[in-house]
Amino acid sequence: MNGFKAAHAAADDWAHAAQACVSGLGTLPDGANFGFVYITDNVVDDLSSVLLYLRQRTGVLDWVGSVGIGICGGASEYFDRPAIAVMVGALPQDSYRIFPAVSESVDQILEADADWIARIGPVSGVVHGCPENAATASLVHDLREATGAFLTGGVTSSRWSCSQIAGRITGGGVSGVLFSGDVGVATCLSQGCKPVAGSHVISDSLDNVIIGLDGRRAMEVFAEELGARYRDDPLSAARQIHVAIPVDESDTGDYLVREIVGIDASRGWFAVGSYVQPGDRLMFVERDAETARADLERALGRLKARLAGPPRGGLYVSCIARGPGMFGKAGDEVGVVRSVLGDIPMVGFFSNGEISNGRVYGHTGVLTLFT
Repeated sequence: MNGFKAAHAAADDWAHAAQACVSGLGTLPDGANFGFVYITDNVVDDLSSVLLYLRQRTGVLDWVGSVGIGICGGASEYFDRPAIAVMVGALPQDSYRIFPAVSESVDQILEADADWIARIGPVSGVVHGCPENAATASLVHDLREATGAFLTGGVTSSRWSCSQIAGRITGGGVSGVLFSGDVGVATCLSQGCKPVAGSHVISDSLDNVIIGLDGRRAMEVFAEELGARYRDDPLSAARQIHVAIPVDESDTGDYLVREIVGIDASRGWFAVGSYVQPGDRLMFVERDAETARADLERALGRLKARLAGPPRGGLYVSCIARGPGMFGKAGDEVGVVRSVLGDIPMVGFFSNGEISNGRVYGHTGVLTLFT
């Protein structure tokens, strides 16, 4: 597999941004046949024009991507202005299958590409989900289970239309691309949090409301762990602290981070941003810039140690709550990636949920490298 070439630009409108991207790509890799494209939601109404322009000017027909409130490319992060990031490469013949959004069942994918899936046996994929579809997480999980592919990507973030690109403009569900083993991929996940203390068992709950922990009132345990921080300002403490639900199947200690979305101090309950059930475990975690940076550096260092050589290209998907709001200023987060891996072709976006190994996370950074 040949290397990728990437380009990115911001401008006053989509046309000048797209023109700058094509110019920045320069001479494409021999046999270039596939591309990733991410746009800020400022130009989402012009997405069809962007895709048509890229096809006409590059000759590459197959594109996959999404929309973000923010996007990234190289050392740059773009927010609140028209911007586009593209990465183009030459993939081996018959090594990938693009599928438009499915909104209810992955059977649509399995039926449409049954022969290719059975013959090739995809091992990885990049997918994008719709935040407005309550089934997005289960669709991603079902696709992983049905194909056995290691899925990465992210959930579209947009203040307007939540469009995706998968061979055409699509949306409303999960779309993307599956790769055969001929497309080498290596990934890492950065949680960006640190535990406040140990884990607890949810002893009583209703939907997303946690009533009891370890047989005690949930807020008693929360207040005990936070100590003075909770006694001084309980509402502020709840905004700074999240809950993390360990992933049972993970052999790397991964967990799903969810925000505390409400407190009933009189009853001693609190609500979180996902459904839970008695018997689940959780721990309280906190995030800050120093912790997020250190965790990302560790994850990247471990990934780099697994590589046999320089990566050919990369996709970086980070939570919309990270980026400049967490790391300091635009470009700081992707700067950490470059400081560890060097100046590799890389594009990506800031998402409403990050996808790694077929699970939808939050508050994380997911890097997918093509090796």
